[in-house]
Amino acid sequence: MGSVRAVLIDIDGVLTVSWQPLPGAVEALREIRESGLGVALVTNTTSRTRASIARTLGDAGFPVSAEDILTAPAVTAAYLAEHYPGALCALLNSGDIGEDLAGIRIVGEDEGDVPDVVVVGGAGPEFGYAALDRAFGHLQRGARLVAMHRNLYWRTEDGLRLDSGAFLAGLEKAARVEAEITGKPSAAFFEVALAHVGVGAGEAVMVGDDIESDVLAAQRAGVTGVLVRTGKYLPSTHRDASGTPDHVIDSFADLPALLTELRESAQQ
Repeated sequence: MGSVRAVLIDIDGVLTVSWQPLPGAVEALREIRESGLGVALVTNTTSRTRASIARTLGDAGFPVSAEDILTAPAVTAAYLAEHYPGALCALLNSGDIGEDLAGIRIVGEDEGDVPDVVVVGGAGPEFGYAALDRAFGHLQRGARLVAMHRNLYWRTEDGLRLDSGAFLAGLEKAARVEAEITGKPSAAFFEVALAHVGVGAGEAVMVGDDIESDVLAAQRAGVTGVLVRTGKYLPSTHRDASGTPDHVIDSFADLPALLTELRESAQQ
């Protein structure tokens, strides 16, 4: 790779767990910012808007703004506007992300309109039988299936929690359809992130705790991958992964030192 000019950073499990900063993460991000590198926080989080995430991280001391953040909902809105302009969408998601889905026509579950697209976000209490069966019915009637991610679980302060990827697999198999994925690990998501920071794939590093969706997906897009042993990281998923990360570090606090090594190596 060439000299690193930008860093793409997952949030949950890398910078924070349950929105509480991980040790050394605030200081490391400040150091990266001060070095002049471009920064984009790229997250599959579907429970909060970009503005809400920026406020929470800012209150915790992270030097970020809403413009630094790319969420799966925001990328999904752009995807729907391009590929399904004017479509009626049924949204299955936990959390209020309406602000990041501005311009998308969302139909309520009690409305009589038949949706053109079923959009699956992040899991929560809303993912009960009635909601999933209603989505299944829409798919049987010909609606397309768009999902913000395939994450099976995420880590909270209470441990791992089931995410929508588990339900998505069931919907796909039952309805005999394949979801169009807009967030990580889709190549389109990384293309948007690279354009956001204005660098080529060979000039960027992606840091994540999900070896498949964050790290190996980024590497397939030509971005250097860095796996952190925090968040949802498990030795078993690391061992059984479909590929090998370019780099593995204990935590985000170790990233500035790794970036220094990469810069010095590129200069030799």
